[in-house]
Amino acid sequence: MKKIAATLLATFAFLPQVHAAEPDQCRTPSFSDVGWTDITATTSAAAMVLEALGYQPEVQILSVAVTFESLKQGDTDIFLGNWMPLQEPIQKPLVEAGDIEVVRANLEGALIGFAVPASTYEAGLKTYGDIARFKDQLGGKIYGIESGSSANTTILQMIEDNGFGLGDFDLVESSEQGMLAQVERAIGAQGDILFFGWRPHPMNVRYDIEYLTDGNDMFGPRDGAATVLTNTRKGLSAECPNLGRFLSNLSFTVEAEDVMMSYILDKGMDGRKAAGRWLKENPAVLEAWLQDVTTADGQPGLEAARTSLGL
Repeated sequence: MKKIAATLLATFAFLPQVHAAEPDQCRTPSFSDVGWTDITATTSAAAMVLEALGYQPEVQILSVAVTFESLKQGDTDIFLGNWMPLQEPIQKPLVEAGDIEVVRANLEGALIGFAVPASTYEAGLKTYGDIARFKDQLGGKIYGIESGSSANTTILQMIEDNGFGLGDFDLVESSEQGMLAQVERAIGAQGDILFFGWRPHPMNVRYDIEYLTDGNDMFGPRDGAATVLTNTRKGLSAECPNLGRFLSNLSFTVEAEDVMMSYILDKGMDGRKAAGRWLKENPAVLEAWLQDVTTADGQPGLEAARTSLGL
């Protein structure tokens, strides 16, 4: 009997390890995509990998404010675009109250803040304190992104407080694409423009631009150095442990996001095609993303994802 038992144990040791399947309610995770190209890219990549694991993710386009409220109410499960410290005023109270959870930083080395064409920078607009002197050249305008964004809220407060002498400036609120169209026109005409810039983003490769310094940390410490966090609704990782492991593994680099965003903005791809192309070019990322992660049915995840994605 001992020999039989030992033989059975040895046999089972070589069988594929099977994990518990993910609960049914965890198989349709909902993501918020706030419409920024970087978040569209990362959300698309995450959703494609989850589909390859047998999940059916849903992606909704929501504003930043609606995203955080939706996370709080439990109507949205995952948000990969929590830019910190820019969004700290809206994020921090929710985290402290236990209404939403922070899984991890999914991007380090990001940057946000005011930017200008290199020619404007060379003409002397190098710091936030220089902006007021260039009011006429700038037309008294600051170009921002969508209404209700944390960036625009910060800029509007700066104007209201007459920070850096900007009390007479107007904020032009637009979409990311609309703002960048204005930047492209200004640079093409060798003109001046002050706008809200960030990296990762192809704008940093496409245009010759510079970021202003000495901003008194208006957009965060170290002149807008930023980290992007993954947020979830309360209790998601505990209820859906396999999904939680995937999110705890998921991270990107500035260079990776630059490429995916370039595919979207410069090549005209949608988010899924851009993410799919990048994944085919960088299949090794799955090894880290899917460490200890299974399919929704509890089978080994890495090979299943590779097969499904054709990698």
